[in-house]
Amino acid sequence: MITLLGSSTPALVGVVFVLGLLVGSFLNVVIHRVPVMLERTWRREALAASGSDPVPEDPPYDLIRPRSACPACKAPITALQNIPVVSWLVLKGRCASCRAPISARYPVVEILTALLSGVVAWQFGFGWTTAAALVLTWFLIALAFIDMDTQLLPDSLTLPLLWMGLLVGLLLPQVDGARLPVDLRSAVIGAIAGYLSLWSVYQLFKLLTRKDGMGFGDFKLLAAPGAWLGWQMLLPIIIAAAGVGAVVGIASILLRRHKAGIPMAFGPYLAAAGWLMLVFGPQLVDSYLGLYSPGR
Repeated sequence: MITLLGSSTPALVGVVFVLGLLVGSFLNVVIHRVPVMLERTWRREALAASGSDPVPEDPPYDLIRPRSACPACKAPITALQNIPVVSWLVLKGRCASCRAPISARYPVVEILTALLSGVVAWQFGFGWTTAAALVLTWFLIALAFIDMDTQLLPDSLTLPLLWMGLLVGLLLPQVDGARLPVDLRSAVIGAIAGYLSLWSVYQLFKLLTRKDGMGFGDFKLLAAPGAWLGWQMLLPIIIAAAGVGAVVGIASILLRRHKAGIPMAFGPYLAAAGWLMLVFGPQLVDSYLGLYSPGR
């Protein structure tokens, strides 16, 4: 099997596509539960700080417990009802027990994860580089959708992603011409510069307007691709994220889907730009800026 995946790109892409569907199903759990877990932690900390004694124990709630259930009728979701995309189509987007509608977002996340994973496998080929790029892709998908839903970028995801980027640069062997890993020096500078660049913009905006322009999670999110892809990718990521964000924001206001003055999540645009630079960035930067060089 390993020989087949190493010698056949279509086979590798097909296997990774199916894996992406399964991971996408798990990412739906992450996207839904991580913000709830944060809220529960904050509530307990607030109760403890207020002097409530004793703080009531919450029932177990994490990425595994309790078992997935219908939000409307609380009926447990069986294994056959949890097959990525297929189950949603067979059930026609409704709960098998109470027929309450199930959001189309679930199969969308699964298909998106599968497609992006397949593209990564096609671009990087068989090896540890693909495994590392897939981990980055999956984290970015989860962070983008969590920020889209809640305007939160949890430290429990951004910080491990940042440290993993530095570890990839430290532990994986570098190959001439490969996009991953970048050299450790570029990774460290990328992480520092990624954080400080948005932090500086935040401080300047706050000084001029007395308002918060963005959340600290955005700083950490940009530091993570900086660690994974090197400092050379930061400017293209910022330009792409800001450009797409501005276009979407203006369009949303003109279409009256978003009111002017209400904050918009910037994380999805940073995540999308980071993934694009992961897959296509070096060619673009080499062609137009001449900055990228894996040993520089």
